[in-house]
Amino acid sequence: MKPKIAAAGLSIMEDRPAALDRLDLSFRWGRFGIRILHCHLTSFPPGRMVGFHKHSEYEFHFIPSGKGKVIIEKQEYSLEAGMFYLTGPGVLHYQEADSEVAMDELCLHVDIVELEEALGSDDQARENWGQGAEYREAELCMTGLREMPLHPAEDLHHAMDYFVFAYRAWLQNDPAFYSAYRHAVIQIMSRAVRAYKPNEAELPLPERDMGHHRYQMATQYIQDNYTDALTLESVAERIQVSGRQLQRIFRECGGLSFSEYMESIRLAHVCSHLRRTNEPIEEIALQHGYTSGNYLYYVFKKKLGLTPKQYREMK
Repeated sequence: MKPKIAAAGLSIMEDRPAALDRLDLSFRWGRFGIRILHCHLTSFPPGRMVGFHKHSEYEFHFIPSGKGKVIIEKQEYSLEAGMFYLTGPGVLHYQEADSEVAMDELCLHVDIVELEEALGSDDQARENWGQGAEYREAELCMTGLREMPLHPAEDLHHAMDYFVFAYRAWLQNDPAFYSAYRHAVIQIMSRAVRAYKPNEAELPLPERDMGHHRYQMATQYIQDNYTDALTLESVAERIQVSGRQLQRIFRECGGLSFSEYMESIRLAHVCSHLRRTNEPIEEIALQHGYTSGNYLYYVFKKKLGLTPKQYREMK
């Protein structure tokens, strides 16, 4: 008798349980290359056994329904729905379904290779785009895999759900399927590791310097909208801080007041326009947020020590 698959959503895989095995996919995670050898649902009819064998790769075994047993090296363990175990490189193991009850298994079989020791020559650039955090997460997971005990555990963090996640992305022809599959495999491995270390502190989440972040948001908004009649209060409202707080942020992060920064952006665009075209100065002033050519003349002379016309003649 074959029991219904108990885990939520897994019935979606029953028609083509080995569909993902036909895909030749690999990806990089941190400094590790991961090649997916198998990712499938299989069923053990009552009494079926798989004799002792071993792999040079990592194989994750999840039991969504049924029961049976596994022998890892020389130790026998009972298997029930909701459990999983890992057989790492060179680990001898034997599997057997119960004599009366079928056992389903979700299998993720991956080859993991080390690609390089460090981030590379431009470590800061990688940190800026999140790769530093990715490297640390991958390292933590791989350390956990190497240290994982050779006995089954409960799927405390619902790693099985990510088999369905990957399968559904394939079934629906998701245009971001590769990214979805990569995410699913990483989640299966990471959640398996966490099941054995429930109380271990995770890596700290990357926290922003909120002052610097708000400065970047404000300056980007100004650069995108500098021709409008922006005020300290209107920009502060856009980034959800008070005008007083935003003024302090500009002083601390940029060394200029809000109005000084606004003026510098507008003047930079005016100078570029003067160099590129012969348009009347009055028109240039209005295009770049100045109320008149006379006001632009006043600001230009005060900041740069020469008139717009003199600046244009220098090009």
